[in-house]
Amino acid sequence: MSTVSPSPAGRLRREPRQARSRARLAQILAAADAILATEGVEALTIRRIAERAGVSVGTLYQFFPDKGSVVDAVARAYIDEFDALADALVNSAASGDWSDPVGRIVDSFVALYRSHPGYVALWSGRHLSPELARADEANNQVIAAGVQQVLAAYAGVTDGPRLELAVRVAVRTADALLQYAFSLSPDGDDAVLAELKNLLRIYLASLR
Repeated sequence: MSTVSPSPAGRLRREPRQARSRARLAQILAAADAILATEGVEALTIRRIAERAGVSVGTLYQFFPDKGSVVDAVARAYIDEFDALADALVNSAASGDWSDPVGRIVDSFVALYRSHPGYVALWSGRHLSPELARADEANNQVIAAGVQQVLAAYAGVTDGPRLELAVRVAVRTADALLQYAFSLSPDGDDAVLAELKNLLRIYLASLR
């Protein structure tokens, strides 16, 4: 399982400047990520995070004012990784096989879900603050813009308002069904993932 890295946009009490402080912050976030992945959102308490990270509760409070701020920092790190994947897909679009763009894009995001089970636990638990919900919506917009760019350049789809709307709808649909698939199985239910691809392929065909 991969671990999350500190996100500067989180509600930190103080920004670590020394290497030792940054390492402790990384320990705390990695511990929170591990608890989410193995025990779920309800197990995520300040004391449990501190125990898992091997730090005192007082040390944890030096960085975070409450549990919600820890959740925000972990979630923002997940969001950053999804943004990075969208950028990577765009940057690598000129290479590789795009004969099945739906399969390639969905498989890329499925791999990210599989490497971050804590993400699934957090989002399915609906523990998002209003601020974080807005950040998640902005993340979906970034992903949609990247997918639109790829489809217009390499999938034979005419760019424009119709494609922009279609991609936004497709991203929301995929987000919901990915979460459903991973609520059924830690690796994502294969039947649901197959149906997601079928649905998106039919939708893409209607745009060509």
